[in-house]
Amino acid sequence: MSEPPDPAEQTSCHARTEIRIVDLHKSFGDKHVLNGVDLNIYAGDTVAIVGGSGCGKTVLLDHVLGQLRPDRGYVAVVDHDDPRQPLRRLDEIGELEIEHIHRHWGVVFQRNALFSGSVYDNIALWLKESLQLDDAAIAGIVRRVLAGVGLRDDDAFLATDQHELSGGMAKRVAIARALAMAPMVLFYDEPTTGLDPTSAAHMHELIHATHNELLPAGGERTTIIVTHDKDLLTRLRPRTVMLHEGRVFFDGPFDEFAANASPIVRPYFELMPVLNHVHVHVHGHGHGHGHGHGMPN
Repeated sequence: MSEPPDPAEQTSCHARTEIRIVDLHKSFGDKHVLNGVDLNIYAGDTVAIVGGSGCGKTVLLDHVLGQLRPDRGYVAVVDHDDPRQPLRRLDEIGELEIEHIHRHWGVVFQRNALFSGSVYDNIALWLKESLQLDDAAIAGIVRRVLAGVGLRDDDAFLATDQHELSGGMAKRVAIARALAMAPMVLFYDEPTTGLDPTSAAHMHELIHATHNELLPAGGERTTIIVTHDKDLLTRLRPRTVMLHEGRVFFDGPFDEFAANASPIVRPYFELMPVLNHVHVHVHGHGHGHGHGHGMPN
């Protein structure tokens, strides 16, 4: 079953909803992580999902990516293979259909999820498996996306083993891999974790540039970022969604978030640099999803 269109969208200033999250609940044992999340993400949005550790950011992202199934509620998304259709509920479609939806999504996980092999291998594999492109076409795309993220595109760099890359380079390769499929929706999980301040600042600019990149199929790219990075938010000034106790506590422009005097928002906002620093040094679990659902990670 598909999710019916929302009549309220007819009068919205936004073109359409890209992702709709309705009354989402998830528990692990007796720990209630999501307690009724409601959220609409619109095409062309840049959305930052923030909140203290354990508030449900990663679990919410995993539901949107189809990695988890909710206890109650649902996630519905646009199928860019047939965008005229209503939103598709992820809990009502099979894995093959989810794979087709994921062809139009790119994901940059916290620990990059690069696999053993060269820079070229990491970017080319999904192009070959998903699009069955020939080697010449793949090489052209690999060079283009590497140049687009500020990396060399010569044969020597393409042959570089991923283990030889610095943290900043590995992050850029992960973004290049996500961009290779020209995604309509781009997800970042803690994109500046582990980067020095200069590399993090470069990453802020890269995220901004890739969001505004012209897409071959037309339309606007939607960017969703899970982060504690206050500097990133200050640079991008995204729509900011704060989770607290498993629900959306704040949803609005970053400037309003930064000025919010709530006893929930203010302490978190002041602690963001500390939390980001802690994540850089000790938050090492990342996502162990590999290449689930056929999606480039």
